[in-house]
Amino acid sequence: MTAGRGFDGSVSDSAHYILNEAAIKELGMKDPIGKRFRLRKTEGTIIGVVKDFHFASMREKIGPMVFFYAPDTYASLYIKTTGDGAPKAIAAAEKEFKQYNGQFPFGYTFLDDIFNNLYQGEQREGTLFNYFAGIAILISCLGLLGLAAYTAQVRTREIGVRKVLGATVTNVVALLAKDFIKLVLIAIVIAFPIAWLAMSHWLDAFAYRVGISWTTFILSAAIALLIAFITISFQSVKAALANPVDSLRRE
Repeated sequence: MTAGRGFDGSVSDSAHYILNEAAIKELGMKDPIGKRFRLRKTEGTIIGVVKDFHFASMREKIGPMVFFYAPDTYASLYIKTTGDGAPKAIAAAEKEFKQYNGQFPFGYTFLDDIFNNLYQGEQREGTLFNYFAGIAILISCLGLLGLAAYTAQVRTREIGVRKVLGATVTNVVALLAKDFIKLVLIAIVIAFPIAWLAMSHWLDAFAYRVGISWTTFILSAAIALLIAFITISFQSVKAALANPVDSLRRE
């Protein structure tokens, strides 16, 4: 509560209203406590104001909400409990329900499940993107692996000569990886603006959203470069460890 009080269960509460901050702002009221308010055909008095809270998807702004006391029209009850106390609360609620309303089936849901259901579409999209990203990375790694093997084969003589002249394994790996890393960097430069635009467009659908941090892109670039380097290294190290005499003899 930000002002006033809540319902106390008295008969007079049927003529009382509690509004959230968004409703007060929509009405343009100042000092709303004690003022008259009409909901449909029932006129009453505002006795309290509650803070705004999310009761719909984050795609929507918090709208006006009015709380009224009508015990004869209850369709559901909200029970506050803890994780450990939930089974006991459900059993107690079911017992009371069957005692007073036994001709109807007893059912219940958890509020966090209801909120989770608001974002099922986003969760499915996230799962699909993870699968597609994994497939794309796998195909890219296979392509890089094949290209690295071909490059190492084509440059066998060069690698052999460099090793004879004193090049280390690290030098050879760096030599072969350099060209591939350049290609990955070019791909990153192309992909980042597209990814940023796509993410911004998706987030624009939400009234409440997070910002897009550059650390996300930096981390993505680092992971992409690491995956590419590891993939290339298999063939690069193999070529670097080969006996240069055998390589030159074959050539």
